[in-house]
Amino acid sequence: MDDIRRESAILPLQIGDQAPRFLARSTLGSFDLDDYRGGWLVLFSHPADFTPVCTSEVIALARAADEFAGLGCRLVGLSVDSLYSHLAWIRLIRDATGVTVSFPIIEDPTMEIARGYGMVGSDARDSGTVRMTYFIDPEGVIQATSAYPLTVGRSIPEMLRVLKALQAVRAQAGLAPADWQPGAPLLRLPGETAEAALGSDDAAGWFHAPLGDGA
Repeated sequence: MDDIRRESAILPLQIGDQAPRFLARSTLGSFDLDDYRGGWLVLFSHPADFTPVCTSEVIALARAADEFAGLGCRLVGLSVDSLYSHLAWIRLIRDATGVTVSFPIIEDPTMEIARGYGMVGSDARDSGTVRMTYFIDPEGVIQATSAYPLTVGRSIPEMLRVLKALQAVRAQAGLAPADWQPGAPLLRLPGETAEAALGSDDAAGWFHAPLGDGA
């Protein structure tokens, strides 16, 4: 975890930052972030095991794990609870709902990872604000983040939409407009010259046109 202390001690991680490597224990054994390079990764944190909202999220993500995997993306959870708490929690989830949590959940009892990633402040004494999501690309760069309060759970369909949008704009060199859904057209990158702005037949065509439209 030295990389976290060195790289993230001053400011919280932001879009465009390299996700610092860390080593930790997880429900699937020893975890090394570097082992996940080369594919997309969604790293998400939750305030605590055995809590209503967090349990609903983990169950929903476990049910959607195959859909994430189909997009070349792996899921990794994290909370400040101990490994043994995580193991008891996923056992209870399986026994109570029949849902098996197949992705790793990392322990962070000292909040070192949470602090290093900016999930909580450096002087935080508890994990009450930890419900962060980091979308990390195959090169280990953070491409999107989200933060939710203790009282509100994440939308798994929205997490999937963001992942698909990030992959689409990367593959097609376009932009995803408001409310974009998979299969809908992307927007072209805007022109950045007077020629582009003045030469378009459509007054807005130089900065707001569907990808593939030559206007």
